[in-house]
Amino acid sequence: MAVPVNAAGPPYETILFEVDERAKVATVTLNRPERLNAFNRLMCHEVADVWRRIKHDESVNAVVLRAAGKRAFSAGLDVREPYGQPDDVWNHEDPGELLSPKWQKLWKPVVCAVQGMCTAGAFYFVNEADIVLCSEDATFFDSHVTFGMVSAIEPVGLMRRVGLGETLRMALRGNDERVCARTALRIGLVTEVVPAGTLWARADEIARGIAEKPSAATQGTVRAIWESLDKPYRAAMEQGLAYTRIGNPIGMSQVERGKAAPTGVTIR
Repeated sequence: MAVPVNAAGPPYETILFEVDERAKVATVTLNRPERLNAFNRLMCHEVADVWRRIKHDESVNAVVLRAAGKRAFSAGLDVREPYGQPDDVWNHEDPGELLSPKWQKLWKPVVCAVQGMCTAGAFYFVNEADIVLCSEDATFFDSHVTFGMVSAIEPVGLMRRVGLGETLRMALRGNDERVCARTALRIGLVTEVVPAGTLWARADEIARGIAEKPSAATQGTVRAIWESLDKPYRAAMEQGLAYTRIGNPIGMSQVERGKAAPTGVTIR
């Protein structure tokens, strides 16, 4: 296994960032375990910065997003300290825009590994990851209404994964609705459940497998699928066709330069 190489650039205070250049995989670790990896303004801006760095780093083809500690992947927004919104309400920012790789126009595939609690604003990370897996001890819930807050943003992304019914059940029941790993797998919130001790290794294995494919193909696939969610069917199909015309010549030439395409596979 290749040895991770620390990514160049200034160190972060709330996250860890490393790049394995041989595997072409970047790893981002939420690193506030003493706060259950809850995000504050600093973490939001550091995450946005790391997404931009990954976007422009040609040595990276895939990303693992994970969290330090055993108790929680993330407890959402850190309510113990002020986020620091400006006085003018019309200039308030949504932390999700900073935490989301898709808002930052990062189209490199993101594999998200969830352990322990995942609640409230933590769904910013889960909702816009491309592949989500979790450990057997993972628990998903939306605590907003329990504390008198409207749950209005995270459910928009959650509906795209699990549908309206499951989203409303989680949003309206608050802390009373704890979705265990087995239920998360059943409703499509995650695609795989693994023992806690193998979570990080399995996420890394998946990311490495994706990173072996031409990045022109995987980035184009991610972008075409995610952008289709915001378009009518016919418009999405037409844009998808355009993306195949853009990405296929680049990706196929990369395959030809490396190794032959698998037999029995027809590229259209």
